[in-house]
Amino acid sequence: MTPLIQTVAVGRVYGTQTPFVCALDNVDLRIEYGEFVAIMGPSGSGKSTLMNILGLLDRPTHGHFSFAGEEVAAFDHDTLAWHRNRHVGFVFQGFNLLPRASAIDNVALPLIYRGLRRTECQSEATAALQAVGLDHRLHHRPRELSGGEQQRVAIARAIVGDPLMLLADEPTGALDSQTGKEVLALLRGLHAGGRTIILVTHDPSVARHAERLIMLRDGQIVSDRPNRVSPLEVEPVEQPSR
Repeated sequence: MTPLIQTVAVGRVYGTQTPFVCALDNVDLRIEYGEFVAIMGPSGSGKSTLMNILGLLDRPTHGHFSFAGEEVAAFDHDTLAWHRNRHVGFVFQGFNLLPRASAIDNVALPLIYRGLRRTECQSEATAALQAVGLDHRLHHRPRELSGGEQQRVAIARAIVGDPLMLLADEPTGALDSQTGKEVLALLRGLHAGGRTIILVTHDPSVARHAERLIMLRDGQIVSDRPNRVSPLEVEPVEQPSR
């Protein structure tokens, strides 16, 4: 079966004059549909660069990168944006919500960019918020929500329209420990429902929730192994209160 993501000798170099900055160096990576993968590494290891490439926000300088069976090098700017809008859901540490827009309008934003009718956008956004336990907060603005609720709105925005994968960059970094556990439980539930999740983090306690752990150092993959933690060792978390 064709993998969702495959990179062969992918590298990313910044700068046009020496000394160059080599952020990624000959990265070979294969991620299947339905996997839950954590990418870890110290500061400067290339995590953010790899995340940007996998999320179709940047292109490698050399090597081959295929996404859903298509060679990304063949995508022009508009095609790249089209795939990014439909196939990648982003969850960021800082939530990145529009402060003056309601929860439902924030979640509907990717669908609006697709040109869907307003009624369809509202219906799908409502279903996405219901999936994260926030259908009672449809018309609340971000300042009226807790940090955990704001991150759940961001996750709803990431899953609306049913993308091929979720790319979560330090999704618990701005949350207290208990709220962070609730968000991770939500991500585990989404994965159990069949979603592909790539989690970028520096925190081992966060990475252990994934099924597979990829370690980066100096722009290279130094370890790629199953995350040998029993589901029973991952602290169970009650569903967020309504």
